[in-house]
Amino acid sequence: MKTIFLDNASTTPMYSEVISVMQQSMQENFGNPSSTHQFGRQAKSSIENARKNIAKHFNISSSQLVFTAGGTEADNLILINAVANLEVTRIITTKIEHHAVLHTVEHLQKENNIKILFVNVDEFGTVDLNHLEELLASSPEKTLVSLMMVNNEIGNILPVDEVSEICKKYNALFHSDTVQAIGHYKIDLQTTPIDFITASAHKFHGPKGVGFMYFKKGLGVKPMLHGGEQEKGARSSTENVHAILGMDKALEIGISNLDVDSKYISDLKEYFITQLKKLSDKITFNGLSLDLVKSSYTILNVRFPVENKMFLFNLDLAGIAVSGGSACQSGSNKGSHVLQAFLSDEDAKKTSVRFSFSKFTTKADLEYCIQKLKLILKID
Repeated sequence: MKTIFLDNASTTPMYSEVISVMQQSMQENFGNPSSTHQFGRQAKSSIENARKNIAKHFNISSSQLVFTAGGTEADNLILINAVANLEVTRIITTKIEHHAVLHTVEHLQKENNIKILFVNVDEFGTVDLNHLEELLASSPEKTLVSLMMVNNEIGNILPVDEVSEICKKYNALFHSDTVQAIGHYKIDLQTTPIDFITASAHKFHGPKGVGFMYFKKGLGVKPMLHGGEQEKGARSSTENVHAILGMDKALEIGISNLDVDSKYISDLKEYFITQLKKLSDKITFNGLSLDLVKSSYTILNVRFPVENKMFLFNLDLAGIAVSGGSACQSGSNKGSHVLQAFLSDEDAKKTSVRFSFSKFTTKADLEYCIQKLKLILKID
């Protein structure tokens, strides 16, 4: 059976070059980076070289990066550290954030009595920046604003420069979950002064189980995990050497080919939109998916004019991998909290599908998908 992978926002296939780097590291670079002998020093040197390489892509110092097991750990580390060590008593976010943020702030509210305020979003899931400023102006409390750069379900791109300026005006810390942005957009943290960002390598053709967090100088991080002094004391646990080197390679490839790849994938997304519109004038698009500038070129969230609980299953039977809500919900059938936050009850009941693309997606893949959608929707 022909198989088509259109779920790249949940994970991406690894570059062959990444696999080669990791395989070589497994064979030659097996020392514990905390050991003082030559094998340990070699492993430690490899990690620090990767840290310097990654830092250069964001115009920051390598000392500002902490390697983690992925984006979820990085988000947790940042949010918990802000409360425990940076005197934050109020967090402002939205109801359309990734659960790595939402569930963590709920935990902090319960355990630490932190105030949680939600910024309004409009019918397209766009963050209301005027409301954000109102919330910040309403209290002089030490505040952290947590807003994701690219929404993982609808692809909306946050105007981070504007948010950064608003946060600076009110002396608030700014954390952005950049998991869906890194490897797909250029981010210069000198021109856009975000205080904290997060990354997960498997979102940009790297290995699973590794990522990093960035923190602005002066905003030191204390560990959630205890038992060792790895990562400058910020994250106890033996570093995943091979995965870190793989992440470094994946980011190098992604950034060096960014202009060509983004144009290719954008053209695919535009083509798919055109074909979907031809399929039925009743097909609509959630969030800002239709906007090729204000939404990610890798994500398209489509609302079909049916209520069909078997829709994703039927696509899977046809060999097409897509996602409904976030794949990070581990099979949860609760529906998308993102779409529920801004769609009407009637529209929320309809079948919405997130299609997400990569440089390995082809026009033939999308043509095959359109043909299968015709059969599922019973369009002649």
